[in-house]
Amino acid sequence: MSEIKKLLIMLLYCFTLSNTVLAGYTPDILDGYEQRSIQMKPDREGEVVCTLVRKPLIENSKKAVLYIHGYNDYFFQSELGDSITSYGYDFYAIDLRKYGRSILPNQTATSCKSIDEYFADIDTALAIIKEEGHNHIVLMGHSTGGLISSLYLNERKGDSEIKSLILNSPFLDMNMSWFMERIAIPVVAFIGKYFPDWVVEKQGFSSYAKSLLVDHKGEWTFNTGWKKPEGYPKTAGWIRAIHQGHKKIKKGLSIICPVLVLSSDKSFPESEIWNEAYKNSDIVLDVNDIQRLGLKLGEKVIRDTIPGGIHDLILSASPQRQTVYKKYKDWLIN
Repeated sequence: MSEIKKLLIMLLYCFTLSNTVLAGYTPDILDGYEQRSIQMKPDREGEVVCTLVRKPLIENSKKAVLYIHGYNDYFFQSELGDSITSYGYDFYAIDLRKYGRSILPNQTATSCKSIDEYFADIDTALAIIKEEGHNHIVLMGHSTGGLISSLYLNERKGDSEIKSLILNSPFLDMNMSWFMERIAIPVVAFIGKYFPDWVVEKQGFSSYAKSLLVDHKGEWTFNTGWKKPEGYPKTAGWIRAIHQGHKKIKKGLSIICPVLVLSSDKSFPESEIWNEAYKNSDIVLDVNDIQRLGLKLGEKVIRDTIPGGIHDLILSASPQRQTVYKKYKDWLIN
């Protein structure tokens, strides 16, 4: 990397940190984890924060993973962080602005007008991770976090300390009919440029959440005020942001670092009627889209599937998620 690029990256991080108020870590809601609330530059709704969560640091570790959650989500998968630290990596996760720990009373949860809005959150998290002694960083993104992290790395090609990207069922395309994807979504995205707060869909199906929650068909517990079973209302501005991101994916990115793309081996349509197939399929995205478009992320892409995995692969049944963790381990330590 040229000296000019190094200087530009350094200036970017300095600028990012100068626009934040950094508090110390405090105990997190997850046992054995800490969190740090970070004041960001205000946006159209006013005050903005993001939240960095970490496991207590391993002594002398220079390697770290930064996890980026999906839509209608936040970091609660402590088993993931525990497994990552067992591989010798420090583990961090970020609750992006207007998600989870970072939702403020003045905000419309999950709203955005461009994927680029999240780049400042990731810049800031990475600056802190580097300040804390890490020079070998792996990004990990799930679903919409996979879309965000892919677009981020396509823009931040000069950061040599980011060594690779791991994608867990990345949201690379809509899982809709030809008419919806080719006609309706582009129209809504156009309208979203001028009326971003127009609510297009008030709520979706809750079967995916029921497949996860221990009180229903699953084995997990999470805050249903932050990760709503029926989802948050989707606005035209959000649809536009996702649509613009998907268009960039389809044109092809040029991510420099190696990329691991993982998905289930099959998809199944979600409805309000329970089906046992929900326990071993991706009922949110089309895995064929994930595998096909994964090749467009860069020249160093490795794709793989998890037979019987669900949308968030690390929330699959134990045999499947242990397969996921083995693939993560092989990727991180080899």
